[in-house]
Amino acid sequence: MNKQELLKDYKNQEDKLLLARVLDKIEFSKGKNKIEDTDFLNLAEQDLVDKFLKKMKYQNYYFFGGAGEAERKILILYPEKLTEEMARKNHSKMISVIKIKLPIELDDEYDHRRYLGAIMKLGIEREKVGDISVKSRGAEIIVKNEVEKFLMQNLGSLTRFSSAEIEVKNIDDLQEIEAQKVEITEIVASLRLDNIVASLARTSRSKATQMLEQERVFLNFKNETKSSKQVNVGDVITIRGKGRFVFKEISGNTRKGRFVIKIDKFI
Repeated sequence: MNKQELLKDYKNQEDKLLLARVLDKIEFSKGKNKIEDTDFLNLAEQDLVDKFLKKMKYQNYYFFGGAGEAERKILILYPEKLTEEMARKNHSKMISVIKIKLPIELDDEYDHRRYLGAIMKLGIEREKVGDISVKSRGAEIIVKNEVEKFLMQNLGSLTRFSSAEIEVKNIDDLQEIEAQKVEITEIVASLRLDNIVASLARTSRSKATQMLEQERVFLNFKNETKSSKQVNVGDVITIRGKGRFVFKEISGNTRKGRFVIKIDKFI
């Protein structure tokens, strides 16, 4: 495997470092006949890695985040002697779930940022933490196994969690992440991606085009840079820094022929 040749077209240093780490794990997986996994990757990183592995025609991999709707996922690489089905039986060796249950007086008091902030305060790198599913009286936090013990020992020392019940759950016992959504109504001139991004991000079409060019927009979890791309009912739109949305339905048209659309916004 010629790493320099494989990486020569990647100018961004962070991208190159990430892909180099992936190549190292592929070599280790092949050499030791072992399953290898990465830290949690965001959507942009997943898209970068997926395209890279497809380009080099590597097939023994998949992404996993704990549940079907998970946004942050680890990359799992497995040797040729195993099938993906066999590899999937090893998830509990890679990631786990920390469940926090708050006392009733704190019902609906904490949001996603509050939980993530607590973990960051303890010095844990963001890459070690996956999705955080916030409940009315707590949260389920997906983490790499290597930080699970530290978090269990230290989360309770934080004032905000001093009266909480904290336990570890096996990732295999995690049900589908219950995504919290709110329905919003938008009015757009067309179903082009730049129009919809502009509306969702509360910005101009020119700024929306810039966001697309900066690779900040994902359509159905794949990076999309084409402004004229048509968006269909059921599509998932993710805008880095703005959130994730589902195009739910077209509910009508205005007198001027603009589209009235229903969007589910993840909160």
